[in-house]
Amino acid sequence: MPLPVRGAQAAWLSPVVGDGSGRSARAEQDGYGDEEADAQTASVFSITGDELDPADAPRPLDEQRADAERISMRALSRRGVSTSELRAMLSKQDAFDPDVIEQEIERLTRVGLLDDVALATDLVDRMHSRKGLGRQAIVADLRRRGIDQAAIDAALDAAADDEDDEFIRAIELATKRAGQMRGLDRATAERRLSGFLMRKGYNGGVVRIAVERALDGPRRPPTGGRGTVRFE
Repeated sequence: MPLPVRGAQAAWLSPVVGDGSGRSARAEQDGYGDEEADAQTASVFSITGDELDPADAPRPLDEQRADAERISMRALSRRGVSTSELRAMLSKQDAFDPDVIEQEIERLTRVGLLDDVALATDLVDRMHSRKGLGRQAIVADLRRRGIDQAAIDAALDAAADDEDDEFIRAIELATKRAGQMRGLDRATAERRLSGFLMRKGYNGGVVRIAVERALDGPRRPPTGGRGTVRFE
């Protein structure tokens, strides 16, 4: 029976229900006459009496889950993805119910395909060995990718990184870079080496010691007046 609504809409507002025959109670009540309506394509009305576009109706959950899985697996096959990055990727599609997104994230986490600690550990190792980055730069990059601090700390602990490792990498980088600064005076060489190491993410104390070691460490005697760095 009609719902008790006041105003201009009260004249015709009632639930739209079907009797299983492909016709709706509203169709029978409001002028569809003897025309048959297919149950799957029958028009749906809003409470204002306007017909809704079937394209605006929510997609079946099974279809959403299948699409979310397809997008997730494609992303994971290209590179490591953090939980935050995957959630943002699925949300950007604007086609998934929030519950579907969270269910997909839970599924991937459960089977081990989504693991922020493992991802962070791998990234720490690569940024140390391939890029020679310091702790500050690594932490900043992991945070940028949405990895939380607990996972970052676990990854740094797993990498067995300590201050000695940090100093060794910084000194190696500074020494190698110093070889490209032949003919520069001491102040210029210090400034450039310091800037280089700071951009790599090393803190001030590490930078100062690394620069000193690179510039004051053992150097081979001049050979024919060439091949050394001259600091005036």
